[in-house]
Amino acid sequence: MLKEKKKKRGNRKNSGTTKEPSERAAAGLQKNSLAKQIEEITADLYYISETDALISPFVGHQAQTVSRETILEQTESAFDSPVEERNFTEFFARLIEIQDWFGDEERKTAEKYLLLKKLLEKNLRDLKVYKIGKVQIDIYIVGLDAENRLMGIKTKAVET
Repeated sequence: MLKEKKKKRGNRKNSGTTKEPSERAAAGLQKNSLAKQIEEITADLYYISETDALISPFVGHQAQTVSRETILEQTESAFDSPVEERNFTEFFARLIEIQDWFGDEERKTAEKYLLLKKLLEKNLRDLKVYKIGKVQIDIYIVGLDAENRLMGIKTKAVET
């Protein structure tokens, strides 16, 4: 009897009715044209800190507000995690500013960041930047879409 219950649970999980968070996000990504646009812009786009980390779409769930509690819950982070909120415009300022010494590669990267910033501003409201953790930091730049779904981008940074 016990084996049968375990087997049923296992079958239910394997049947696709119970999805892991990453599977749910992937399913949401496939259905969402904004996420596809973000994915196109962020292809081969890295966030530079003490490490280089890819930037990728973040597709969350319905939310009433963009808040510390919302981001911790939807990223499945511990509620006692250190969280720093940053201003969206200030976060992008250094990424989109073109310097005199930039070569073609750096200019293209800054232009991609500008496109990304404009895309997020056009399609999401209440945009905020959250840095979760210390030293090895998860960064989420998120807002609410037309259906009140938490969306945006995610990346990582190392700050010592």
